[in-house]
Amino acid sequence: MNLDNINKIKKLDSGRVAESISALPFQIRQVLHEARLIKIPGEYGKVTQAVVNGMGGSNIGAGIVKSVFSNEIKVPISITPGYGVPAHVNDKTLYVVSSYSGTTEEPLSAYGEAKKRGAKIMAITSHGAKNKLEKIMIKDNIPGYIFKPEHNPSGQPRLGLGYSIFGMAVMMAKAGLFKIDVGEAENVIASLEIWDRELRPAVNLRSNAAKQLALKLPGKQIVLAAAEFLIGNVRAMRNQFCENSKHFATYLALPDLNHFAMEGLANPKNNKKDLVFLFFDSELYHPRVQKRSRLTKEVIKKNGIEVLSHNLTGKTKLAQAFEMLQLGSWITYYLGMLNKVNPVKIPWVDWFKKELGK
Repeated sequence: MNLDNINKIKKLDSGRVAESISALPFQIRQVLHEARLIKIPGEYGKVTQAVVNGMGGSNIGAGIVKSVFSNEIKVPISITPGYGVPAHVNDKTLYVVSSYSGTTEEPLSAYGEAKKRGAKIMAITSHGAKNKLEKIMIKDNIPGYIFKPEHNPSGQPRLGLGYSIFGMAVMMAKAGLFKIDVGEAENVIASLEIWDRELRPAVNLRSNAAKQLALKLPGKQIVLAAAEFLIGNVRAMRNQFCENSKHFATYLALPDLNHFAMEGLANPKNNKKDLVFLFFDSELYHPRVQKRSRLTKEVIKKNGIEVLSHNLTGKTKLAQAFEMLQLGSWITYYLGMLNKVNPVKIPWVDWFKKELGK
């Protein structure tokens, strides 16, 4: 498919995914505007750990917050999606229930046990008539953030990340776990608007970095690679490749991958034909990690496997995280176009939920 054919792109994108991608800065601005409405009890600031229960797109926000602000958040954060509540959850735990739709059964089923343990519970969800979590929040007076997704016309959680990332960040900041620099957030919004204008479908292939990278990915098993404050981002991008592109992807983290993954490149022999590594590099990484990234690429190339890389240019960790998020969203969108799929539809997830509910 020709990625400069706007009419074909619009025809495939019946779910307004492109609009949701471009709306990321507006999602963030909405959260910052509504931050004054988020009230978290002062006692929540005395917790010794934070645990987040959310599935799929509903834990992406927590993952990015955890990675980007790891040097600032005062307590350890674990993301434990599922039906169970870890044994270490107690009355000193901040337990976050995250469900964009408010109907996800796993975190809803775990809520009762977390409450029984005396955990300090807060929640984040979107407003909706069928939203079970919203009703529980109102009934049990659970603090948190209920947002109206005004700037996510696709309706998909993976494309409403401005709400989940900054919503999660604001709640944790209000709980006293770290501080948000509002000025930096405003700078990120301004930068996102500039970056997005360079990546939209109307921008031709020669000038569009997302289109250029997407064209090198069809038919390949994609392995994403990043480090440190961008680990949450590669998790998010993996999800978007699977759902937006209908294209399986995975990720590896530096420097950990240097201690096991490189030896696995030799086999199976079709790795040379099937694999492609996509690295996201940053001058904000630890200097040793930057050297490791260069050497790792050499190892991969020596094994006959293709390596792609992109250098992020944002001035801060937060800026680079959102730069990568916006770029990745567009890459996965264009790969969906190349795969000739509607990026909004998730037929296997829908089938699975239907069968599970029987």
